[in-house]
Amino acid sequence: QVQLVESGGGLVQAGDSLRLSCVASGRSFSRYAMGWFRQAPGKEREFVGAISWSGSTNIADSVKGRFTISRDNAKNTVYLQMNSLKPEDTAVYYCAADWAPLRLGIEKWMYDYWGQGTQVTVSS
Repeated sequence: QVQLVESGGGLVQAGDSLRLSCVASGRSFSRYAMGWFRQAPGKEREFVGAISWSGSTNIADSVKGRFTISRDNAKNTVYLQMNSLKPEDTAVYYCAADWAPLRLGIEKWMYDYWGQGTQVTVSS
């Protein structure tokens, strides 16, 4: 089992930055690929980014150039750095763990564990 807890969300203005954190507990965190998804009201949960155990990353085109994903295995934590935030970034952001360590999954069903989500609201 892997337990994930997101934090760092909040209310910000357009152009601001936030860093989301996801702390994982459970065995062998470094053997999991990690992903970030987001879901706005009335919309499907969509892929934001993923990072493998080795540090390879994949960022969705919609946020590429503004968002970066990283991990610190010593802290059992994965991060989503969000810069130049836009109102359309408003959503609940979820982190997820994928048991396949090298996969940079973009589909929800590829992930085995999910956090509770953290709200990000960007005002215009």
